[in-house]
Amino acid sequence: MSSSLTTPDAELLARGELTVRGQVREASNAVLYCSVAYEGREAACVYKPVAGERPLWDFPDGTLAQREVAAYEISEATGWGLIPPTVLRDGPYGQGMVQLWIEADPEARLLALTEDAEAGEGWKAVGPAQLDEERTALLVHADTPELRRLAVLDAVINNGDRKGGHLLPAPDGRLYGIDHGVTFHVEDKLRTLLWGWAGEELPAEAAGVLDALDRSLTPGAALAARLADLLTGAEVGAVRARVEALRATGRHPEPSGQWPSIPWPPV
Repeated sequence: MSSSLTTPDAELLARGELTVRGQVREASNAVLYCSVAYEGREAACVYKPVAGERPLWDFPDGTLAQREVAAYEISEATGWGLIPPTVLRDGPYGQGMVQLWIEADPEARLLALTEDAEAGEGWKAVGPAQLDEERTALLVHADTPELRRLAVLDAVINNGDRKGGHLLPAPDGRLYGIDHGVTFHVEDKLRTLLWGWAGEELPAEAAGVLDALDRSLTPGAALAARLADLLTGAEVGAVRARVEALRATGRHPEPSGQWPSIPWPPV
């Protein structure tokens, strides 16, 4: 099956002809840089074949591509558009995830290290970082509405791998998150660099989005049906439970203390 074709870009990704142009070498799983063409349109994209996924001890084999698409479906349901268009389809190396390529703005700064004791204006503190044997610094991230939305989305999808390199600020000012294969576990796996709002009250905007998500996740609703094609019943139920918990507390989650709260490597 393919993701719902809610945008022209998603249709292009799902129905276009994929041509492999290269490989992203830094990735832990097979990530192929491709072009996709359909009815006179062409775009760059990323293709992650299921056959190139490395096994993980805590996730079922061959499920990362589906999780990436499920994360996109949740992102679209929020109306925030935080994940590039993503579909599940066949490609040159079998079924896999195909996602629109986003060129990041090299001048944008979302993360920084400071030797000050506190985060400055426009920044939120994550925690101390060891620079060398004698020096530590404070890791901070930007305090922006877009990053805060992404922190809420990560809490909903239970993202276990929100690294700095997975944040793509586009030249047009939009923010995208990528690499969502390690998501939707039924246990708390939230690991992120976006802890700056931990324990703070959710903004009104996020509360409204969570209310809408809760309705969309009721059995029989369109979003719930799409997720059921991509995740197990228990995983869909866990999404619903996390949304309900966020609505009940009205606050950003805090590290549980039962799992490393920051992914490694962090960038």
